[in-house]
Amino acid sequence: MTLDEESTQTTAVRLRAALTRVPAYKAGKPAAPRTDLTAYKISSNENPYPPLPSVLDVVRETATEMNRYPDMAVTDLTGRLAEALDVAPECIATGTGSVGVLGQIIAATCDPGDEVVHAWRSFEAYPIVVALAGAESVLVGLDDQQRHRLDAMHAAITDRTRVVIVCTPNNPTGPGVTHTELARFVERVPEHILVVIDEAYVEFVTMDDAPDAVGLQRAHPNVVVLRTFSKAYGLAGLRVGYAVGSPLVAEALRKTAVPFGVSTIAQRAAIASLDAFDELEVRVKDLVAERERVVAALRDQGWEIPDSQANFVWFPIGEDALPFAAACADAGLSVRPFEGDGVRVTIAETEANDRLVEVAGQFRSRP
Repeated sequence: MTLDEESTQTTAVRLRAALTRVPAYKAGKPAAPRTDLTAYKISSNENPYPPLPSVLDVVRETATEMNRYPDMAVTDLTGRLAEALDVAPECIATGTGSVGVLGQIIAATCDPGDEVVHAWRSFEAYPIVVALAGAESVLVGLDDQQRHRLDAMHAAITDRTRVVIVCTPNNPTGPGVTHTELARFVERVPEHILVVIDEAYVEFVTMDDAPDAVGLQRAHPNVVVLRTFSKAYGLAGLRVGYAVGSPLVAEALRKTAVPFGVSTIAQRAAIASLDAFDELEVRVKDLVAERERVVAALRDQGWEIPDSQANFVWFPIGEDALPFAAACADAGLSVRPFEGDGVRVTIAETEANDRLVEVAGQFRSRP
């Protein structure tokens, strides 16, 4: 049988009806190779810095053990996180990135027909993970500053709601919610509904009244905090994230985790990264400084850029999203367009950031 013949086969295999409602995840595309200039992938919010030497040494050493299964309980990393966050180890659950842990949350809480309330536009994996469980996303639009409307999200809660997700800073638009706003919201959500605070970009936050999500979790057993080593820590390729929740919730997440999902290399690299956070923090501060520089330059050009608290900026340009992405591609920059909505651009190397500002200025001054 040829490949063409195989691709036209029909089958009587019954697949879940829920799959027809699952949108496709669109990952950021790599930049096309260029001979005339350096091309940059600034579409996936990756950390542009290479691994720290101390972390890379641990990865090299641990690679010799890849013939063995990892510690399924992720004991050492769990203990190190518990120490760093001043929580009990039984309050920590790990997974393959924060999105993997989110999948564990939805699997632990949602049956078909249940509802998950979250902002939109927000992280595009949310409706995918929810739909895979047979549950339904209840989308609540952002305000004109690209921020969560927490009062509207509270009003969207029904008897079918099982989870509410607050993404702060919000991906892909950038703004965060304040601690005052978030605390008031959490207090109003019924205790049987899980409030997920997704803090994938928390290390980049510099805003006043920034949320103390772990503190809110301590005070409210129905709160769970999501974090990742993919962004600030630069371990995107190793897939390791974690949740902080009540012992009951964390135990449920461990039950719904993929066995041996977090590799030994990922576990030890994460511990080494925590140990080297003073070095990593210098890089984070440099990226934040670059973010502020880029935002100021774009606003000087007349762009209405939201207040980003992450390692990316958002162009809320509607129907110009695809043309702007094409202009960036012509200049050797791969960005992340959301058709009809806007474009998210990662803060990266200085040269890439300078080129973005140049392209944005040219695009804005089109006849």
